[in-house]
Amino acid sequence: MSAGPAASVAAGFTQAFSSLRTEYSPSRLAVALSGGLDSMVLLHLAHEAAHAAGLPLFAFHVHHGLSPNADAWRAHCAAGAAALGVEFDHRDVTVEKGRSGVEAAARKQRYAALGAMCRAHGVGLLLTAHHLDDQAETVLLQLLRGSGPAGLSGMDAANRAPMLLGDEQLVMARPLLAVARAGLEAYAAQQQIAWVEDESNLDPRYARNALRHQVMPVLAQAFPGFQARIARSSAHAASSQRLLDELAEQDLIACLDGDGIDLPRLRLLSEDRINNLLRHWFSKQGLGMPSTAWLEQMVAQLTSAREDAQPLVAHPDVDVRRYRDRLLLVPKQRDLAGLRDPDDEGIIVKHAQAFKWNGEASLAFPDYGGVLHFDMSAIGLDADWLRVQDLEIDFRKGGERLKLAPNRPTRGLKQLFQAQGVPVWERGRLPIVGSGFALLFAAGLGMDCRHVSEGEGRIALRWETV
Repeated sequence: MSAGPAASVAAGFTQAFSSLRTEYSPSRLAVALSGGLDSMVLLHLAHEAAHAAGLPLFAFHVHHGLSPNADAWRAHCAAGAAALGVEFDHRDVTVEKGRSGVEAAARKQRYAALGAMCRAHGVGLLLTAHHLDDQAETVLLQLLRGSGPAGLSGMDAANRAPMLLGDEQLVMARPLLAVARAGLEAYAAQQQIAWVEDESNLDPRYARNALRHQVMPVLAQAFPGFQARIARSSAHAASSQRLLDELAEQDLIACLDGDGIDLPRLRLLSEDRINNLLRHWFSKQGLGMPSTAWLEQMVAQLTSAREDAQPLVAHPDVDVRRYRDRLLLVPKQRDLAGLRDPDDEGIIVKHAQAFKWNGEASLAFPDYGGVLHFDMSAIGLDADWLRVQDLEIDFRKGGERLKLAPNRPTRGLKQLFQAQGVPVWERGRLPIVGSGFALLFAAGLGMDCRHVSEGEGRIALRWETV
């Protein structure tokens, strides 16, 4: 091959592929094959490299069904893989427009399907055809969205993306990230590689297309080679983000209290370090990255509210709450029929559910959000006595009292929950079990000792939230 853009493409891929083999030692490879210029060039390059290395290579295609030409694209990919002797597989997906639009929904479905094919074929390294122009577009889009260093870092040469691919071990690599599209075109022309054009790539309603066809050509005229300079800037941003992550991890270790953040320690930090720490905390929990405005609102509400308040800031994935001077990330709680918090002077309009125990190991109570278990125990309720009782499960209405041990006083459930450190938002969702006017059991606390004895055939009640 003569020197020139095409030779540079081959050399750049060879260097990147060698680094990937050294770092990840893959036993099987796959190419994400759309049929376009970029992925068809990648398929040919990967085929040569995999053959030389003695590694099995697969080509994976995702059929979105969004274009009338989708069937032809799949046939083109299958034929291209067959011509090289590369094993081909595909998945058909249905794209439903979500809150983020068709483009984002298709991307999510595409990567999930690619991850599934990798698992099905035992592939540990997935190659995608993102190139230098894609990197420049990504960084410019992030800049226009007002992103910080994390967004301006652009795409990594390789990374694990379990949220996208559904696999923590699978590596997604971009060996053409330093190669310009012009070089790919030159390589395809020299090697006589055929490809398909996705007509949606010309639709200016998509932000990336508008940037690609209306903005970047102007930049290329005024600033030739701007893509490489943007890539260098993104590398600087990535370096800055690594430093921010190191600082955030140090601050997180200093402020972490169990599964929450200690507010007095957090308040000692500057505003910038607080925001940096919280973003890092969210990232480690696998949660969506909050916007600057949302983060500022969260910090203001949760750090400045009065001590006896129970502030809540809703995140799409979790609820952020404060309890006993700690910030906590609480899973979203599903609604339970007729439930209101008695500590907030609410009322419960749902009637108690009557039931009988006939020796079952457990009984499910979906309206109460869980399962009541009846465990054999040396200390508990007499099983014969329990079988003949008219039992009922209910949410507490306020005023209920429980005696947990002979040497402890009878106290209200609210006091007992406070002593046990059960957060307010959980208390109202923990049911009670009684017989007539006698309270036998309160979920999250235990059984009333006045109905408990030692001996054979004893039953201990236990609640499991589901």
